[in-house]
Amino acid sequence: METRQRTDQQRSADYRRRELLEAADRVVLRDGPGASMNAIAAEAGITKPILYRHFGDKGGLYAALAQRHTDALLASLRAALDAPADRRERVESTLDAYLAAIEARPQVYRFLMHPAEGGSQSEQGFDTGRHSIPLLRRMGEELAQVVEERVDLGPDSHRLARVWGHGIVGMMHAAGDWWLGEQPCSRAELVRSLADLLWGRLAAAGNRAGGPGF
Repeated sequence: METRQRTDQQRSADYRRRELLEAADRVVLRDGPGASMNAIAAEAGITKPILYRHFGDKGGLYAALAQRHTDALLASLRAALDAPADRRERVESTLDAYLAAIEARPQVYRFLMHPAEGGSQSEQGFDTGRHSIPLLRRMGEELAQVVEERVDLGPDSHRLARVWGHGIVGMMHAAGDWWLGEQPCSRAELVRSLADLLWGRLAAAGNRAGGPGF
């Protein structure tokens, strides 16, 4: 009975947490980096101390939202990498999946990557880099794993795959950040240009024996 009660309480807490994250999402979509704990608490119909009880501080809420959106983004990137197409098409699809995601929800992107831009006076101590850098590192490690699994890079494949994974993510992030702010060209043009930049040794590398072609 006691175990069941704890399970029910945990389920209720998880459901409440999801509700609060959905409320936070709505505020972020509206306010972007300017989303405040006060506004999120008001959207959820609770007081700010209750919000702090669930997430600790803005950093805790940020980390929970980042997990939610990064999981979705990584799923779309993996789907693009697994699509039945040749390597160049899959590279372009992966680049496009990332750019499409930040274009579709620019306020969410800015909240995750530039949270200090619109922070309130009471939240100016929020450390942007401490929270946004791990997101990029997680994406780099995920992409490195895919590259290592599918491309034969020789005896030093693990190290090189990590270099490439983090390098590609860094390129996508920097180019996407610039493009989202200035819109100097179409998304399709940017995808082609970035794919051209990558299309050197990656195009010439062999597939791993017995593994799916990348």
